[in-house]
Amino acid sequence: MTKYLVERYLPGITPDQLAAAAGSAKRTTATMAQEGTPVHYLRSTFLPGEEKCFCLFEGPSADAVRTANDRAQLPYERIVEAMHLAAEDLK
Repeated sequence: MTKYLVERYLPGITPDQLAAAAGSAKRTTATMAQEGTPVHYLRSTFLPGEEKCFCLFEGPSADAVRTANDRAQLPYERIVEAMHLAAEDLK
């Protein structure tokens, strides 16, 4: 399944609010998956100095990821297709 990066600008967000937003994304995508749209929240990376957050989702389309974020009432600047490479994936 395709991965998508969601970019957010979150000025003044606290660690507790960030955790709550991630929890909302996780719950919303779990509900959507039960409803038949296989979209999943995977992880977030927050850059405090820039007040930006990058969230990784997996889903059938950017539109499905957009719907998940809208349903979770999470703001976003853009949603783009992404490739994820991890050290353990490399030879």
